[in-house]
Amino acid sequence: MSSCASCGNATAEVGQGHTRRLVVNADDFGLDLAVNEAVESAYQKGVLTTASLMVGAPAAADAIRRAKSLPGLGVGLHLTLVDGAPLLPAEQVPDLVDVQGRFAADLWLRGVRYFFLPKVRRQLAAEIRAQFAAFADAGLVLDHANAHKHLHLHPTVLNLMLDIGEAFGLRAVRLPRESLAVARCGGARGFAPAFWAFFLRPWLARMRRQLDKRGLLYNDLLCGLDATGHMTESRLLGLLNCLPEKSLVEIYFHPATTQSPLLRKLMPDYEPQAEYAALLSPRVGEYLRDHQIVRGRFSDFTSG
Repeated sequence: MSSCASCGNATAEVGQGHTRRLVVNADDFGLDLAVNEAVESAYQKGVLTTASLMVGAPAAADAIRRAKSLPGLGVGLHLTLVDGAPLLPAEQVPDLVDVQGRFAADLWLRGVRYFFLPKVRRQLAAEIRAQFAAFADAGLVLDHANAHKHLHLHPTVLNLMLDIGEAFGLRAVRLPRESLAVARCGGARGFAPAFWAFFLRPWLARMRRQLDKRGLLYNDLLCGLDATGHMTESRLLGLLNCLPEKSLVEIYFHPATTQSPLLRKLMPDYEPQAEYAALLSPRVGEYLRDHQIVRGRFSDFTSG
């Protein structure tokens, strides 16, 4: 099935006749209190519809508490296998971590090991299961799943995420495909967008086949790859102006109310406050209303 084949019921429910459907997501929910504050505010006062939770992050407990007070917010699992620490004790996943017990940063080497070494795959599966279980134990309804740094593009990570996620009610997954034409509308420059669009094509095709085979919902396009950390109001309005008809599009953000010391350390070049402002922008809200673009959670666009 295509990503929109299962959207008919949601279209009728959320807005009969509308063909452009939009999921507005915040990544890294739970990373920092400033992120959590931005998610709550952008959902209540802005255009945010979903957030992806890092269950092992420093402010995860606060994020879960806020999410439970916002039943309309679609919360998904932001599977974290890099830039953080595992939920399992480091001695149980020694091939996933460095000497400090944090996920190793050498993604290319780790990716090769994921693919070829059974013992590494077993550790990877155990950690992925632990993160899904922690999400379920928090009492949240799983709206979607994706991976930090889009690591679920890796075939091994994807297969494990889908196999394990099935037992936890997984119904929707992010497809990290950004249209070059739409990215240009959002201010993309240079050759990088074209390079990544070409490089990722076979991986994305494989992912689509896997998702279709399992009957899972996924977005047709993802906006934010080129503008990661810089999804300002002007870039967002440019992207919205180019959304294709009959599509389900996800736009993702990294918002925060302040650039805390942790965020400054992890993402020194990002503009989290500008992204937060874009989510609250009256101009953005007016554009969505005037152009009849339907916002929702992934669960709003699944049938049955």
